[in-house]
Amino acid sequence: IGPDGAGKTTTVQMLVGVLPPESGTVSVLGNDVVSDAESIKADIGYMPQQFSLYEDLTVWENIRFFGMLYKLRLRPTDDWVDRLLSFSRLSPFLKRPAGKLSGGMKKKLALCCALIHRPPLLFLDEPTTGVDPISRVELWEILYQLVEEGLVTIFFTSPYMDEAERAGRIALLSAGRILTCDRPRAVRDSVAGVILEFKVDDLLKARDVLRKHFGEVRVNVWGIYLHLLVEKPKEDGAQARKILKKEGIKLVSLREKHISLEDAFIARIGAERGGEGE
Repeated sequence: IGPDGAGKTTTVQMLVGVLPPESGTVSVLGNDVVSDAESIKADIGYMPQQFSLYEDLTVWENIRFFGMLYKLRLRPTDDWVDRLLSFSRLSPFLKRPAGKLSGGMKKKLALCCALIHRPPLLFLDEPTTGVDPISRVELWEILYQLVEEGLVTIFFTSPYMDEAERAGRIALLSAGRILTCDRPRAVRDSVAGVILEFKVDDLLKARDVLRKHFGEVRVNVWGIYLHLLVEKPKEDGAQARKILKKEGIKLVSLREKHISLEDAFIARIGAERGGEGE
């Protein structure tokens, strides 16, 4: 996970052999992605962020075509094909052109094509971006089932923190650098302190005055709330209330919260940027 331009898609493209690294080495499943590219292809599946299947081909024609790339002769009744069609719910749409599918159905078709050769490792670049909430849930149900059955290991990028929470390990990426890589709970625990959540009558003014006192990295807007990262909640909370009162800002509510993964993410990115911007 990382902000726009952090290098998430670039990283995935290097790992699957689409984009050669400018320096250093990259290995996947023990094989170098440059010198052993052909050895890797049979063992990985890749679903890019943008829909890249053939829109003028039907659902079945796309699946069969990708099977042919791996020298597979497929029929809809084959066990694995039937399984993919069943949990993707694409069976009734085999004759529909891919270009006439909804956004969620296109993602499911792309996933079926990426899994058609039963790879042990699957790369997904923001798999649920641009789909409706129901399709997003359905897609993750499919992925969870595959992982739980031990059929595949998934490497994915995502802008959604709730999706990152589900991963076994996450890497925070910024400007092409990994800031930390660990289990979600460990990443949350790596940022000391607690969050004070303020609701005020003038959000932006409160943000600006609190940043002058506590620093830009520690103060961020969260929807209709203001989050302040502190290590001494009683002392810092009292100080923040005094500052708001002095500036004529009405405090509607204040509560203490544990640091979420998103809080940790913003704190680490903010510290990396030296407090520049939000």
